[in-house]
Amino acid sequence: MEVCYQLPVLPLDRPVPKHVLSRRGAISFSSSSSLFGAPDPRQLSQRRGAISYDSSDQTALYIRMLGDVRVRSQVGFEPERRGSHPYLGVDFRTLHSHAELVGSIPARRIRRLFSFQRHLLTSRLLRGTPHLSPLHFLDEDYCGQAKCMLEKVGSWNFDIFLFDRLTNGNSLISLTLYLLTHYGLIELFQLDMVKVRRFLVLVQEDYHNHNPYHNSVHAADVTQAMHCYLKEPKLAKSLTSCDVLLGLLAAATHDLDHPGVNQPFLVKTNHYLAALYRNTSVLENHHWRSAVGLLRETELFSHLPTEDSLNMERQLGSLILATDISRQNEYLSKFRTHLDQEDLCLGNTSHRHFVLQMALKCADICNPCRPWELSKQWSEKVTEEFFHQGDIEKKHKLEVSPLCDSETNSIADVQIGFMTYVVEPLFAEWARFSDTRLSQTMLGHLCLNKASWNAMQPEEAEGEQAAATEEQM
Repeated sequence: MEVCYQLPVLPLDRPVPKHVLSRRGAISFSSSSSLFGAPDPRQLSQRRGAISYDSSDQTALYIRMLGDVRVRSQVGFEPERRGSHPYLGVDFRTLHSHAELVGSIPARRIRRLFSFQRHLLTSRLLRGTPHLSPLHFLDEDYCGQAKCMLEKVGSWNFDIFLFDRLTNGNSLISLTLYLLTHYGLIELFQLDMVKVRRFLVLVQEDYHNHNPYHNSVHAADVTQAMHCYLKEPKLAKSLTSCDVLLGLLAAATHDLDHPGVNQPFLVKTNHYLAALYRNTSVLENHHWRSAVGLLRETELFSHLPTEDSLNMERQLGSLILATDISRQNEYLSKFRTHLDQEDLCLGNTSHRHFVLQMALKCADICNPCRPWELSKQWSEKVTEEFFHQGDIEKKHKLEVSPLCDSETNSIADVQIGFMTYVVEPLFAEWARFSDTRLSQTMLGHLCLNKASWNAMQPEEAEGEQAAATEEQM
């Protein structure tokens, strides 16, 4: 099988001059030229994608995956004709969507209306103009409840699902913007509020919300967990403002443009991303490059010296690349060695960055450490995504990836193996590093959740769980 990636055929809003292509920057594709400036909520859905480029690095052609990826069968392959390809369609943008979602279009329109209404209300308030329409009351009521939740954003019991509903599906934008303001980072780094908001809007838009698990709500959840870790005494008194900014941005963008399938799937289908990154940290490299593309497209750091902004991009990449689950043992071994030798010095820049990497790794897989009501929802979502990938692999006669076969695995199987061989070792070492009430709370939830899943499954050989989990890593 061979995967052929095609960008959709999109009109450019304007011709791109050669002198533009000769320098670093970004090209935005959309059906409205006004989107080259601040996005209008009414036209945001028309924005189709972007290509970010860097003339100094020919490999840095960052294409955010707003098109489709199709599996082409070589069985019965016909000679290609211009404009005609025998594709079996697999669209990453709608990979996990279901037929019943078609009926939810009115709900999405209502959500957009509320979001646009909030945009108008905010604009009026900034201009000092009173709003006259009574239509804002329902929206304001939900905003008020969301605001109350944000006052407790540091709680480990924070319900991101409820918060996402209260913000009309804008949990990532609302939470990240609140935290950037809470830490005083917008003022400290003199960030343009319009650019900040546009950046966050585009980040949220570039998550595939049809993915059951790897979507903007997961990114918001990881960002909230990162905030909890940044408040831990050891980190709070040691991290610089730059560390905090990078930690929050990395959490918000760590799965940006995730296609809803894992790296082995991309490798065995010869996806262009796997070739571009030579089968190494394929998804993580793509998430990082996509984040860099948005930073450059919105010019969020354009007021900073060039070397400073490039350094921020490199450090952002280092954090996101650390979330590669296939390198879990590498990072865990290094962390354990530091703790055994008691030589972690948070006054050291590289040690501080390493701890920030470990914090992001913990935040990324902290779902089993949440209260059962939240943890169970995440477990069901991630397993649904795994099983859907397995169904696609079966459909196209590919080898089914470990943990992705719904006929041989259950949610309980997948979760118990994941908790035992991935989550427990990591959080045990984190508790050694930061022996606080939060660490003990997380380990307590982990133990209870594991017991709950054990009670749901029939007895199985533990060796089979270990083998499947390790192969998935």
